[in-house]
Amino acid sequence: MAFAFPVWLAVQEALLEDEPTEAEKENPSCFDEFDDAALFEHFHLTRPCISFIVDAVRFRMKTVSYRRASPPVDVFVMVALNFFAHGAFTPAVVQKIGSCLHSSLPSAANSASGVIAGMSDVFISFPFTQDARDQNAAVMEEFCKIPNVLGVLAPVQFKIRASPYEKESFKSFINAQGFTSVMSQFICDSTGNILSVEKCCVGSTAEQELWEYSFKGREVEEDLHGKYWLIAGPGYHLGNHVLTAVAKPETIEDVLFNEAHAKMLNVMQETVDLLKRRFLCLMQLGFTEEGSLNKKLNIIKACSVLHNIALKFSVPPPTRARKTEPLYSGKHLAAETNIDALMARKELIKKTFSKPKNQD
Repeated sequence: MAFAFPVWLAVQEALLEDEPTEAEKENPSCFDEFDDAALFEHFHLTRPCISFIVDAVRFRMKTVSYRRASPPVDVFVMVALNFFAHGAFTPAVVQKIGSCLHSSLPSAANSASGVIAGMSDVFISFPFTQDARDQNAAVMEEFCKIPNVLGVLAPVQFKIRASPYEKESFKSFINAQGFTSVMSQFICDSTGNILSVEKCCVGSTAEQELWEYSFKGREVEEDLHGKYWLIAGPGYHLGNHVLTAVAKPETIEDVLFNEAHAKMLNVMQETVDLLKRRFLCLMQLGFTEEGSLNKKLNIIKACSVLHNIALKFSVPPPTRARKTEPLYSGKHLAAETNIDALMARKELIKKTFSKPKNQD
C-alpha cells in the first residue's frame, strides 16, 4: 500500500467529515468541464483520484491554517497538476483558469507544491510499527526471496540547468554521468510505493554521503527500525542495515542472491520511470542554485505524494513518450570493509539460497 491502511481509513474519514462550505457546494469544480479522456491528457490522473487530491489539499490547508488561496482550491490544484504532468501549462488549462487566477501561474504552482509536499507526512509512510515492518518484510520476501528487507534504497537524479558562468557552483551540480542535476534519496517497497523521500543535494554528492547525512539513514543505522535490511546498489557500502550485491560471486548461491537483489533494484528503476513518465516536470527541473534546493525538493516530494495516491487509485501509466532513463548512480566512495556485515550477508545467502543436500 502507498501508506498504512489505518492511516488511509483515517484520511478518508476526515475528508468525509470535512463538509464543504456553501460556496464550495454551489460552485462546480473547474475539473468538471473536462471529460475523462481530457482529464488524463492534461493531468495524467483519473477523475476519482483528482477529486480525492482536491479534498485532501482543501483539508490540509484548513488544518495547518494555511493562508487561504486567492483562487478556489480546485483551481489551485489544477495549476499544480497541469504543471507536474507536463512541465509547463497547457493552453486548454490556461484558458480555463485564466480569469480565476489573480497571481502568476508559476507562483501558484510553487505554492501548491509546498502544500502537497507537506502532505508527505501522511501519504509517504515508512513502516514505523513492528507489525507494519513484519508485514512489509513478509511481502518483500515473497517477492524477492530475501528475508528481513524493508525496501530498496537509491539516489534519484533530476536534471537541472545551472549557469556555467558561476564556475564553482556549476561544477558541484555535475554528476558522475557528466550532466548537471540535483539528487534525492528514495526508498520504495516491492510494489513501487514510495516509503521515504528526503534531501535534495547537488548532483556531485556521493550516495554513501547522502545516506549517512539523511534523517532516515541515521534512524536506520541507530537501530530505530529494528534488525532489517535495505537493498542498495554499488554506490552504497555494505553495512549492518544496507545490503549490497556480491561484487565477485563465487558460488551458485551468490549468483542466485545477486539475481534476487537485482530484481529489487529493478523495482526502483520502474518506480522512478513511472514517476517521471506521469510527472514530466521531473525530467527537467529548470534553473537552480544551491540556495534554492528546497524549492526543487518540494516539487519532487509533491510528485511522490501524488504517485502514491495514484497507485492507490490504480491510475494507469501515461503512454511512454521517450526511452526509459537508467537509474543513474551517484559518485562512489571507496568502501570500508565491514567484517560483521560481510559475515551476516554470507550467512543470509547460505541460509536462503542453498539447496538442501537431498536435492539436485
